[in-house]
Amino acid sequence: MKALWSFYRNQSFIIKISVGFLLGVVAGLLLGPSAEVLSPLGDLLLRLLNMIVLPIIFLTVILAVNQANPQKMGRIGGKVVLYYLVTTSAAILIGLSLALLVNPGLGLELPETEVEQPEAPSVIDTLLKIVPENGLAAFVNGDILSVLFLALVVGLTVTSMRHAGEERHRNGGESLRNLAQAGNEVAFRILDGILQYAPIGIFAISASTFGSQGLDSLASLVKLVGVVYASVGVQWILVYLLILSLFKIPVLPFFKNIREASTTAFFTSSSLGTLPVTLKSSKKAGIRDEVAHFSLPLGATANMDGAAIRLGASVVFAANIVGVDLSLSALLGVVLTGTLVSVGTAGVPAAGLVALSIVLNQAGLPIEIVGLVAGVDALLGMVATSCNVTGDLVGAAVVDQSERNRT
Repeated sequence: MKALWSFYRNQSFIIKISVGFLLGVVAGLLLGPSAEVLSPLGDLLLRLLNMIVLPIIFLTVILAVNQANPQKMGRIGGKVVLYYLVTTSAAILIGLSLALLVNPGLGLELPETEVEQPEAPSVIDTLLKIVPENGLAAFVNGDILSVLFLALVVGLTVTSMRHAGEERHRNGGESLRNLAQAGNEVAFRILDGILQYAPIGIFAISASTFGSQGLDSLASLVKLVGVVYASVGVQWILVYLLILSLFKIPVLPFFKNIREASTTAFFTSSSLGTLPVTLKSSKKAGIRDEVAHFSLPLGATANMDGAAIRLGASVVFAANIVGVDLSLSALLGVVLTGTLVSVGTAGVPAAGLVALSIVLNQAGLPIEIVGLVAGVDALLGMVATSCNVTGDLVGAAVVDQSERNRT
C-alpha cells in the first residue's frame, strides 16, 4: 500500500486529474443518471478548495502589500485593471464575431419552462458591498471582494507599522508580517494535501455531469458549444499570445508552467477554487509574489474573459432563436454591458447565467433562453473558467514584466 501511495504521489498532477476526468466521463455515460450518486465526492473537493481559498487570499494579499510600497501597489493595480478591461472587451468581441459567422441557435425553439429573472446587482451596490459591515461576516459569507478589501487594509496598516518611527510599532509590524508568512505556509501545506484528493473529486464531478446530461441532449446545442470553444482558442492566440510576445515573455515556457492551473480550472469550473493552484503556477512562471499575490485574487473575482465570450456567443444564439437581427448599436450595447456585467456579477452564485439574463434583458431578448443555455452550462463553464484563469496569469505576467522594465 505504501508503494502504491508513493507511486500515486510521484505522478504528474496533470496526468492524475486528466485520468480522473476521462474515467469520470466514461462512468457517467455508462451509468447515466445513476452516476449522480458520486456527486458528493465532487462536492467534497469543491468544499475543500473553497475552505482554503479565503485564508490564502487574505494572507497572500497582506504579504504582497508588504513586499511593495503603496505607490507601487497603486501603479500595479492601475495596470491590472486596464488589462482586464482590454482583454474582456476583446473576448466578448471575439465571441460575438464567431457567433455571427456560425449562427448557432437557428432552428431551435424556446424551452417551455419558465425562467425567473434574477435581480441585477447595481454598480453602486457592487461598490458598497466591497466594504463589509462586519469583517468576520465577510469570511463567513465567503464575500471575496470584501476579504480582499480587508486584506489590503490590514496589509497597508502592517506596512505603516513596519516603517513607523517608534521601535515598538516597527517590532509589532515585523511580528505581524512573520505571522502572516507562517500562516501562509500552513495554508499551502493544507493545499498540497487537498490536491492529492483532487483526481477523485474531478472523477466524481465529470461522472455526475455527463451522467445527468449525456451526449444526445447536447446535439442541438453543439454549435453554441463549438463557437465558445473556438472563441476561447482565438482569445488565446490573438490576445494572450500577442500580449506575451509584445512584452517579450517566452510563450511556450510560460504556458508549460501554468498548465496545471488552466487544467484544474477546466475540470473544476471554479476560478476561486483554482486560485491556490493558480498562485502556485505563478511561481513556476517566475511571476513575483508582489504582483501575483495582489493581481491573481483580484482576477479570480473580477477578470472574466471566458464569461465574456459566453455572453457574446449566447446573445447571438438567443437572437437567432427568436429571429431578431441585431443592429450595430445593439451589438455595441452588448459589448459594453457584457464587459461591465462580467465584472459586476463575478461574485454572484451562478454568475454565468445571471450575467446572461442581464445582457439578454438589455438587448431586448427573452431571458427564457437561459433555460436552453443552462443545458450545456457545464461544458461552457469548463472552457470559460480555464480561459478566465489563463487570462489572470497572462495579466500578472505582463504587469510583472512591465514593472521589471522600470528598474
